[in-house]
Amino acid sequence: MNACRLLCDGAQSGPWNMAVDQLLLDRAAREDLCFWRFYRWEKPTLSLGYFQVLADRVRHPASLACPVVRRPSGGGAIVHDLELTYAIAVPPALGGARRHKELYGLIHQTLIHVLADWGIRASLYESKEAAVHGEEPFLCFQRRTAGDVVVGQYKVAGSAQRRSAAALLQHGSVLLGRSPAAPELPGLDQWARCPMDAHTVAEAWLAVLRRTLNLEFQPYHLSRGDELLARRWAEQKYASPMWTARR
Repeated sequence: MNACRLLCDGAQSGPWNMAVDQLLLDRAAREDLCFWRFYRWEKPTLSLGYFQVLADRVRHPASLACPVVRRPSGGGAIVHDLELTYAIAVPPALGGARRHKELYGLIHQTLIHVLADWGIRASLYESKEAAVHGEEPFLCFQRRTAGDVVVGQYKVAGSAQRRSAAALLQHGSVLLGRSPAAPELPGLDQWARCPMDAHTVAEAWLAVLRRTLNLEFQPYHLSRGDELLARRWAEQKYASPMWTARR
């Protein structure tokens, strides 16, 4: 089995969460280590895709009161609230950046197996139409990309990637409930036949990942040095107005 360091973090700010994800990508590239992380947000937070324009957030009035952070990955904006958020950093030894297309669908397929335990019939989105040029929806969950997790016409899980030095970071969100800051997006709880929460879904997902990806999860905590580096990146980069407003 392939060893994978497992981090299960409590609720933190947007800048801290993005800094830790960047740290894991850096560690995966430099030390050939695999990391999986589950995390939460201390308050409803809007994250922008790397290429999005900050001024465009006015297109979504419901989230204007939320703090905003820019992700290192692309894609549309996400309102992080009633969700399970994950990240995986894949080192070069396990394929890293070379497996970026394969990993997207593979991770989402394991989630589909998990959701079936709650009686939810989810599937991978398959694009059957030619690309339509024009302005894309502001929110990630109103866009569709091949490999997204959908229930009927609704997207319920999506991910974005960042590559660095042959390693790969993929992080994503699973909508568990409908957020007041994004009321147009339904959560999985409306289809579940029994209550679901982030902890229970995470535990079930890890079990499927162990079997499907042949991963041996090892509990892991950031070292003091890692915490200091993540704190610096959070304060100097991800909390910086220059980074947030770079586009």
